[in-house]
Amino acid sequence: MLNRSQIFATNDLKSEVVEVPEWGGQVKVTVMTGLARDAFQKTNSDAPRAVSFFEGTLIVATVVGDDDQPLFTEDDIPLLQQRSADVVSRLARVAMRLNGLGVKATEDAEKNSEAAPSGSSGSDSPAS
Repeated sequence: MLNRSQIFATNDLKSEVVEVPEWGGQVKVTVMTGLARDAFQKTNSDAPRAVSFFEGTLIVATVVGDDDQPLFTEDDIPLLQQRSADVVSRLARVAMRLNGLGVKATEDAEKNSEAAPSGSSGSDSPAS
């Protein structure tokens, strides 16, 4: 069994480097921490907002620098909304996939839970 020190010594935030030729380089998109997810949900829990606002908040919550610290703040959302919709949407799609957000992620999770029910051995035994 893992102990507390071993758990806190791990980096469980998987990430993906995304090419952004329009910006002349790459950015790193990561899984949200619990705090980042809380801030993301709080920001998006008010009245319905534009898609560009949602995507901007998602980028703020998931794009990190080389030091794995957030690259953007909430103050950057209006600036991100003024960037190319194609680029922002591309990054948002990666962030949604990594963080299990959206309809497809929900469907995939449901398929995975149906495909391997708890206690299933995966053997070829006949169904009753």
